[in-house]
Amino acid sequence: MISKSKYLISLFAFLFLLLLGIQVYFMYKTYLVKERDIYRTIHQGLTNYTDKLEEVSKAKDVSIEDDLQRIFIKYRDKKISKEEFLRYFEQNKKNTEPQISKYIDNHFKKEGYKIAAKIQYTSILSLPDKTPLIEKPVVLYETKNKLKKTGIASSGKWETSSTSTTDGELNKRDSFLVESITEFEILNIKTIVFKELILLFLCCFLLLASVLALFIFTVKNLIKQQKQVEVLHTVVDNISHEFKTPIATLKIASKALKKDWNPETLPLIDRQISRLENLMRQLHKDEEGEIFLIKPEDWNFFVQDLAFTYPEITFNSEINVAKKLPFDKSLLETIIKNLCENSVKYGASLVKVNIMDLHESLMIEISDNGEGIEKKELKNIFEKFYRIQSNNIHNTKGLGLGLYFVKKIIDQYKGKIEVISQPKEGTLFKINLPYEN
Repeated sequence: MISKSKYLISLFAFLFLLLLGIQVYFMYKTYLVKERDIYRTIHQGLTNYTDKLEEVSKAKDVSIEDDLQRIFIKYRDKKISKEEFLRYFEQNKKNTEPQISKYIDNHFKKEGYKIAAKIQYTSILSLPDKTPLIEKPVVLYETKNKLKKTGIASSGKWETSSTSTTDGELNKRDSFLVESITEFEILNIKTIVFKELILLFLCCFLLLASVLALFIFTVKNLIKQQKQVEVLHTVVDNISHEFKTPIATLKIASKALKKDWNPETLPLIDRQISRLENLMRQLHKDEEGEIFLIKPEDWNFFVQDLAFTYPEITFNSEINVAKKLPFDKSLLETIIKNLCENSVKYGASLVKVNIMDLHESLMIEISDNGEGIEKKELKNIFEKFYRIQSNNIHNTKGLGLGLYFVKKIIDQYKGKIEVISQPKEGTLFKINLPYEN
């Protein structure tokens, strides 16, 4: 049963982790698809805009006097230096930056996109000899927002040409092969994608949380049921042991009665029968029996019955009670006998019973010279079905109900119980029951 439950828990955990992995993979792929879709939309729009960037800069009259074609020719013909040639691009980038940034921001303001873009020439070749004019890319246009990581890059290649005249004569054709690359990035892409997919992510999270909650609830219930089953098995295996003492006493009394008539034997048998009935009533608390108040002589009977049942154990009693007390006789008998039998179970050879009438309360002290109780066990000994263990092994038989019944009765009378114990030295139980309750 336990191994099967562990297998089911392991299978459940594996399936949950598998579901978690699938959900995370699904959300990650959905995020990537949405990101690509947004970039694709922006790319289509920017392709049209970047084609007009030169028109934008010229419209604002911010370009250098010479256009690109003339700059290319001047540099090729060594009419300007390399520094002047590169300065043209740097100055052009600086002059066009505000207008281009505003131009792009306005077109994507509605969508809330924060875009960084850059257009640069990667190669300029003079035709027909393909002489390179630049050694590394030069930036022509760039926005105020700078690229951190390129989102999408698109390249282009075209040939420029013009007709030039020298000394009034035509006619030489100047051509250049230009390669460019346009890069852009949506700087707030993660925020945008998350906002658009937040409902989906929330649903996935709630689904996983619900499955996890159901898993935890199921495991807790399964563990609880297993404990109940274990307790039930323990009860079934040991139920005869709890009734062993009164039954053994009845057997001994029966044998004694057969051998020799003793007027004390029949009352002893009656007391043990009553005790069996009381034990059953405690196990089935819904069944109410007749209540008898305890009399002074009843205390001696409790100790005599114990001495009769355990002739090898020495029971010393000191009883200072001279009146009938407002307590149920059967309940007080359960306290005395359960504590004394508990001492016997755990190796005591001497048990002392001291009962005192303190006018406002009843004091019961039961001590022994048994094995004693470890300090870590003391807080648990009154729990239902709890039994003291040594290396996870129960050394004595029993249901673990004796001390539970004792504590329950004391609580019913609003009393107090104190346990003082030293391993290998013995245990002392001190009980105080107020009369007013």
